[in-house]
Amino acid sequence: MTGDPSHFSMLTSKEEGYVTFGDNNKGKIIGKGTIGNKSSFSIDDVLLVDGLKHNLLSISQLCDKGYVIRFESNVCIIEKPNNNISMIALKQKNVYTINIEELSNEMCFSVLNDDAWLWHRRLGHTSMKLISKISSKELVRGIPNIKFVKDKVCDVCQLGKQIKTSFKSKNQISTSRPLQLIHIDLFGPIDTSLGGSKYAFVIVDDHSRYTWTYFLAYKSACFKYFSKFCKLTQNEKGFMISSIRNDHGGEFQNHDFQNFCESNGYSHNFFTPRNPQQNGVVERKNKNLQEMTRTMLNEHSLPKYFWAEAVNTACYIMNRVLVGPSLSKTPYELWNNKKPIVSYFKVFGCKCFILNEKDALGKFDTKSDEGIFLSYSSISKAFRVFNKRTLVIEESIHLVFNEISEFKKKDFDDDFGFDGLNLNEPSP
Repeated sequence: MTGDPSHFSMLTSKEEGYVTFGDNNKGKIIGKGTIGNKSSFSIDDVLLVDGLKHNLLSISQLCDKGYVIRFESNVCIIEKPNNNISMIALKQKNVYTINIEELSNEMCFSVLNDDAWLWHRRLGHTSMKLISKISSKELVRGIPNIKFVKDKVCDVCQLGKQIKTSFKSKNQISTSRPLQLIHIDLFGPIDTSLGGSKYAFVIVDDHSRYTWTYFLAYKSACFKYFSKFCKLTQNEKGFMISSIRNDHGGEFQNHDFQNFCESNGYSHNFFTPRNPQQNGVVERKNKNLQEMTRTMLNEHSLPKYFWAEAVNTACYIMNRVLVGPSLSKTPYELWNNKKPIVSYFKVFGCKCFILNEKDALGKFDTKSDEGIFLSYSSISKAFRVFNKRTLVIEESIHLVFNEISEFKKKDFDDDFGFDGLNLNEPSP
């Protein structure tokens, strides 16, 4: 029902009685017609009620017409019987609202057209085949029991991923426990990130394929982060690293690394120069990290200075969704002896609203700031978000996510004023 005749694409004058409002007053029904465009999306049998100040949509009548209505925390999705999304209503002030003017335009949901593709985005554009595998075998907790089928092409996947692979994956695990063999590598330089980093230091455990990433401004910082990594992981697992494998890069082949390995009893192995395929485990991991990062940044046309946060999120996702070649378990389960939970995952780069708890607000000041979801905290159950008002990356749990709405390219100005800011990089 509506009281505004301008919304109709087709209207027939009729007198079909009255409608009783909430204050017991009555409005006369003076017409009936269609809102929207018959060639795309439309709402039929809409009543024109004299004096009605709000547009109302009946869920029960939509269900009677065969539509499927799905309510979530901040969105309502209305689907046609053939499982195509017809309308999306966003939650505003405890009411789900639809923009009637958009119904006359061609609405495109090329990436998000059902729950399966939403989870495809939440998991960093992981392949449908892999998501179907971890869901059917219950290798993680939190994914709904739905069918994951690649029934169309995801544009950002094509832009971010190469078709031809460079290195064959290693299908046999040659180690019997975590930390028996560690693969390390460095990729970069890359355009400076928000925290001032230009390199990504990647560490992979051979047995579990669990991966850690550190972000460096200089190659020479590799030794500092690697020695820190050794202490943390060995204390966590209760046994020592046996062997380290890497290329002949100067950041690894130096006196500091050699003395550290000798003093701790690590076997330090190198690969033949100019043969990266010999170091296939970490080279493959680097390729996957870069592909997923490129894809997630391209989806919302995010600036490249978010690359470190994107790599961190890609590593976080891959540890929880990739399946070992022979053990049929995720790296997270092999490392932590429990299945990962992914129900809290959100789409990288999606819009979010951050409750402002730091500033003294006036009675009529806005209570939240608009932000960009970037990653998951490694030290608490919180999300890492970029606050567009303060230009600071912060961690918070008081967030509302809008995974449907897309940022426009003009929302990101390369001259954001980041010079001089010292924003923390994501923790490994």
